[in-house]
Amino acid sequence: MRPGLAIIALWVLWALSWLLAAGWAGETQKQESLRAQLGYRVLLVLGAFVLGIPAHGYSGSLRLWQVDRAEAWLCVGVIAAGIAFAWWARIGMGRLWSGRITRKADHVVLDRGAFAIVRHPIYLGMLLAVYATAVAKGTVWGLGGALLVTLGILTKARLEERWLTTELGAAYGAYRRRVPMLFPFGPRG
Repeated sequence: MRPGLAIIALWVLWALSWLLAAGWAGETQKQESLRAQLGYRVLLVLGAFVLGIPAHGYSGSLRLWQVDRAEAWLCVGVIAAGIAFAWWARIGMGRLWSGRITRKADHVVLDRGAFAIVRHPIYLGMLLAVYATAVAKGTVWGLGGALLVTLGILTKARLEERWLTTELGAAYGAYRRRVPMLFPFGPRG
């Protein structure tokens, strides 16, 4: 198998499995408005589309670098690790997970497993996978797509931070002071 096909297979498997797992979600008690979510959703979809622009065999002016076969397989490994990290967090969330910013029945602050490392481990895993994909592509389109996805994730993470602080109060405030938001060893609070 070629590394490019492995990258496509990993992303397709992630998307299908994530979609199927959406049924695990618990009852939503309250959620952020669709209008509030629209901005980050547009950035994420646009970023994924741009990141998905094919780069195989491209050697034009938008090519920033070329990776060799070993480097491409290293990128495949980082993509798989990012997706696995996101799944670890997703499984740890159980029925509290949602693709939208919500408050679930019996919502609590999670601070074990991947959530002891960063407050938004799914986003960290996805960023690892997205940037490894961009590196494997080596094009302006790949880098641009990764930046759009990053902007979408940061926008959503900030909205979630405000939402969870309001909804979960002091417990989430204490968690924020202990655990970095998106990057291990990053700033807290």
